[in-house]
Amino acid sequence: MSVYPERAVDRDRWILARRSPRGLVDPQRPHGFLVEKECAESGEIVSTATIFLTNRECPWRCVMCDLWKNTLTETVPVGAIPAQIDYALSELHRRAGVSPAHESADHPCEHEPAFENVCGRESSRRRDAGPTLRQIKLYNSGSFFDPRAIPPEDYSGIADRVRCFERVIVECHPALVGERCLKFRDLLSGSGGKSRSSRHQDAPTDLRNTDSETNPSLLTSAATRLEVAMGLETANPLVLEKLNKRMTLEHFSRAAEFLRQNDIALRVFILVKPPFIVDEAQALHWAERSIDFAFDCDASVVSLIPTRFGNGALEGLAATGEFSPPKLATLESATDYGIALERGRVFADLWDVEKFSDCAECFPKRLERLRLMNHEQVVRPVLQCSHCGTDS
Repeated sequence: MSVYPERAVDRDRWILARRSPRGLVDPQRPHGFLVEKECAESGEIVSTATIFLTNRECPWRCVMCDLWKNTLTETVPVGAIPAQIDYALSELHRRAGVSPAHESADHPCEHEPAFENVCGRESSRRRDAGPTLRQIKLYNSGSFFDPRAIPPEDYSGIADRVRCFERVIVECHPALVGERCLKFRDLLSGSGGKSRSSRHQDAPTDLRNTDSETNPSLLTSAATRLEVAMGLETANPLVLEKLNKRMTLEHFSRAAEFLRQNDIALRVFILVKPPFIVDEAQALHWAERSIDFAFDCDASVVSLIPTRFGNGALEGLAATGEFSPPKLATLESATDYGIALERGRVFADLWDVEKFSDCAECFPKRLERLRLMNHEQVVRPVLQCSHCGTDS
């Protein structure tokens, strides 16, 4: 029998009661950062800096979420988020020798980090420099456009630090997609936060195809693209309601349309086998329907995330038979399906993915297959394992 409450307010209490203590984090430091390779919109494999910002916890209490573990209970001081970005980029340069995109003669950055680096667009001044970072993800365990998480007063300072990357990717709940997105987009373009939404309603979707010599005013807006990542989680409306995300499919599609109309790219997170779907075949079915829904909303990227234990609430649901983690084969099949559509890029989240494998013999080859598919965006031949009998 289910112990999961029916009312949202009771669900909040139930979820909070099953949490472990949150970690100790410093508001002046990100709680993590790394460099990853990703297939860009151009088809190139580009280096991407991912910074996990420290800030106030998300106001929603989603039953599957564990991102609260590295958050604060209060809003960070103004200036803290830019300081976190400075720290992460400096440390990535020091530890890994990578450098973020830097100013060129045509695309100056107003903020100079405390180290030399090189523009990801092949700066003519330092072609002998080391690896460059072409994209940056600013993930904050919630919503970038939540003013209690990221102070709007810091938008300008953040934009100064990331404007010369080709793409800036942030995450946001659909309920908070609105005018603050446009303000940050315009700061990235160098227009000083003055909305250009009316000019862009009828503009080409991809401004990089515009002749900049005949229209120089589009140079900076074409240089840095804002991308907003939203969690759809699932297109199953009954399951979506039970996730306690306080969102419907209609809410999601409206937010996606707002982004599309304002020339902001959309990345979509989808859970593979979310709670309340316990059958693997049904999990694959709804992962595929969710991919379809995301692309119908004009997503350029779909990220498939296998649902993991670790937040307390999922362990509670597992005890009543309402949750079990997906099998690796389900993630593989969902990835195969999404890439085969050729409607946009589809990435399988490979963090700690070994937990979903039942066979140590074939896992390394299956992992490499997924990694190559993430990079190539081509469905590779199915693997057969004589040890476990799995076709994947």
